[in-house]
Parts: sequence; C-alpha cells; structure tokens
Amino acid sequence: MKILIIENEVYLAQSIATKLGELGHSCELCTSTKDAIKSNNYDVVLLSTNINGQDFNPVIETFKKSIVILMVSYISNDTVSKPLSAGAKDYILKPFMIEELIRKINHYQDYEKLKKRNEAYERYLNHSFSSVTHEHNHNSIELPIYISSSFQKYADAFAFKHAYEKNLPIHFITLSDSKAINEINSLPQNCIIYIIDYHLLKKTEKKSFCELIAGKQAIIASTEKIEDVEHEVLEIKSDNNIFDKGDILSIEDYVKFIVLNYQSKFPDTELSKKLGISRKSLWEKRKKYDIIKKK
Repeated sequence: MKILIIENEVYLAQSIATKLGELGHSCELCTSTKDAIKSNNYDVVLLSTNINGQDFNPVIETFKKSIVILMVSYISNDTVSKPLSAGAKDYILKPFMIEELIRKINHYQDYEKLKKRNEAYERYLNHSFSSVTHEHNHNSIELPIYISSSFQKYADAFAFKHAYEKNLPIHFITLSDSKAINEINSLPQNCIIYIIDYHLLKKTEKKSFCELIAGKQAIIASTEKIEDVEHEVLEIKSDNNIFDKGDILSIEDYVKFIVLNYQSKFPDTELSKKLGISRKSLWEKRKKYDIIKKK
C-alpha cells in the first residue's frame, strides 16, 4: 500500500516508515498539512493531531477516499472527536505498537473492499430485478413464508426486497447443498434466511424441515407448486404469464417474450435479425400481440 505519514516529529515518522517499509508498504513523509494536500494518491494517511496551529479538515477532505488514521498523544474534541466527525476512520494513541497500527490499517482496508463489493452487488441486483414489477406490503408479511413461482427471479426479488425493507442481513441457502440443514440450524435469529429448491426435498423430509424453520425469519422458495404446509404460501406470477405455465414455451410465446423484454434494448433491425424474421413480420407480431413499443 502507498502510505502518507503526516508527522512533525521526524524521528517518529521515520521509525514508522521504516517498520511499514519492512512489511512491503511504500511510505512518504510530510511535516505539515499544507504540504500534505498537494497530492491525494494514497491508500492510507497517518495524520498526527499534535501539529500545533494547523487545520486538519482540509487534509481529511483531500483524502476522503483514503483510510485516514489519527495518531494522537491525548484524546479530546480537537484531536479525536472533530476529525472523526469530519471523515477520519479511526485513531491510535501514542505510543503504540506497529502491530496494532497494521491491524487497524488491514481492518479498514478489508472494510473498504467489502463496501465496494457490496455496492457492486446492490447495483447488479437492482439492475437484475428492474423488470420485476410485483409490489407487496412487506410490513404485513409474517415469516416464515413459502414462495411459489415458476420463474426463480421473482422469488429472488421478493426475498431481497423484504430483507431491504426490514433492514436485516440476508443469508442464502440452497437445499441442493448437503450441509443446508446444519447451516439453517446454526444461523442467528436476527437475519432473513432465504432458502431455495424446496421442491428437491423428499416427502419424508418436508415435515421435519417445516418444524426446523418454524419461528425463524425464513423465506422458502420453490419453482413448483407448494402444498401441505402449515405456513402461508405466496404464489408470484409474472406479468406476461409466459413463465407461469411450467412447460416448454411455444414458438409464438417465445417470440412474444423476446419482443416484450428486448425491444427496448435492440433496434428493430437487430431484433428481427436475432429472431430470424423480417422487420415487417416483427411489426405484424407487435400488432398481433398488442405490444406497444416504448420510445
């Protein structure tokens, strides 16, 4: 990692830089905040709050995308509380062991990686579920609940939306995994358990499974019809009913589905080419299926 050390005690700064350098990090030193804000290309900034008469806010603002850790000799509003409120991640009290500083750096580096990964997952899920328009009042839904839908994405969208509305972490489990039951047993109560592939259970296993998830915040999904369970079963159907038949699509249904779902993504020339029909035939299909192309 590239680390900037802002410290007016030169001996201390050099000592920290030497120890971090031995661990493979690249360090640069600054003795004033004015010199520090000339560049912002650092992974970590170690900022001493003992530099008298200098404003730390410009430093924290400049390095808001970096991990800023305060190095303090005493704890006060000026040395800790205000810089943390301004955006610094953490502080370490002098004198400190280099191992403790490394632990803090690694902790926040892992946190930033997970944060970015989570943001990417959220964007992907929002994009993936953008075509799902079913609305449910999640405040009135009691768990555990079973979801029956021949299109897996509709159950997925429901489960992730429910976890978001309840502001709870979601734990995903497939019953195709031989360790699924043990995993369900080990999970805490303060999370949503999203379980798919209920239809894979044998009849002799379903009773004990229902007893296992009783009282848990579980959403159980199946791509087949669910019967003979004590809890509520919610059937989710797609808007165009194509995926609710549970069988192989006819050619006409396939063409209708493609036109409905991809006409906004491809121009007519390319869409008709992918379907193997002429643009005139594509226009006729829209007229036949009463499909209005959105502009």
